[in-house]
Amino acid sequence: MTTDHASLAQKRLRLGLYGPFVALVIFAGAWSAAWLWARGEAARRMDGASIVVAQTGYGLTWTSRAFYGFPFRLDVNLTGARFSAPSGWAVEAPALKAEAFVYAPGHWVAAAPQGLVITRPSGGAVTIGARVLRASFSAAQAHPPRISLEALGVSVTPVPGAAPVLVTAAEEVHLHTRAGPANQGAVYVEIDKARARLTGLLGRIAGGKPVSFAADAIFSHASALQGADWPSAVRAWRQAGGLLNVRMMRASAGQVVVDARAGALSVGSDGRLVGSLTADIREAPRALAAMGQSGAIAPEAAGAAASVIGARSHGQIATLTIDFQAGQTTLGPAAIGPAPRVY
Repeated sequence: MTTDHASLAQKRLRLGLYGPFVALVIFAGAWSAAWLWARGEAARRMDGASIVVAQTGYGLTWTSRAFYGFPFRLDVNLTGARFSAPSGWAVEAPALKAEAFVYAPGHWVAAAPQGLVITRPSGGAVTIGARVLRASFSAAQAHPPRISLEALGVSVTPVPGAAPVLVTAAEEVHLHTRAGPANQGAVYVEIDKARARLTGLLGRIAGGKPVSFAADAIFSHASALQGADWPSAVRAWRQAGGLLNVRMMRASAGQVVVDARAGALSVGSDGRLVGSLTADIREAPRALAAMGQSGAIAPEAAGAAASVIGARSHGQIATLTIDFQAGQTTLGPAAIGPAPRVY
């Protein structure tokens, strides 16, 4: 009996010594198999997406693809990645590096260390360079998907022979989209200290100084904002009753600053903005004078707008309602130009 007890004790001792190592080997094998499966699944989904996109008239291609990142990450390096639209627009990344954690395969972070090349339907291609150019993507089935884009130290350069661009540089560019309750979506966009080739009216207002823009808004009927291209998506959203509620919108050009606190906007059948914004405008007389000098508005309209500004000014700031209706932008009773075009 003593011998049996001793033998049993020795077996338990060996099990206690080797058991954790056996479990670790099993776990490592299972994790390796899971990583290989995730790599294969990512490759299959990319190939499938390329086929589906091609069937709709778009293009999604790459020159080469390599997966790595074992054991905890799933990294993919693409060379010559290109996405094209039937309209003639295309975006190409000479090098694209993306990664996701194995335990969160739906959340991807990507960077384009060599910048981007954007092809325009007319005007030719431009190269986008940046000190930092990265983005994250998740919640692909949401409306809208969760997207964050950040670019620092941006430069925009037309390729030889291409037409010039309006914005040639920017200190920072940010874009964020989020899905919310009740079929709502949120969007935030910011372009800080942009250098722009402005002529005419805008050139007079900016006075050669950087231009900045930031907006924070919530839009309804988010799931309706989809279509074969941007115009068709916006038309579908408008027909569904889509409305953009502006929480903040700030634009500055030189000394002139427009700071909108609230407003409700949509899109008309002509593709231009409709609705109104309540805004504080700094140096509004300066902007009005530039409009008059450039001939952007008639003298009588400039006089009417000046009266509105004078009646609603406190110091250098005038609180006004900017209306977009019938294809025109109006300041009080004065039409000061066409409404901004969405498509």
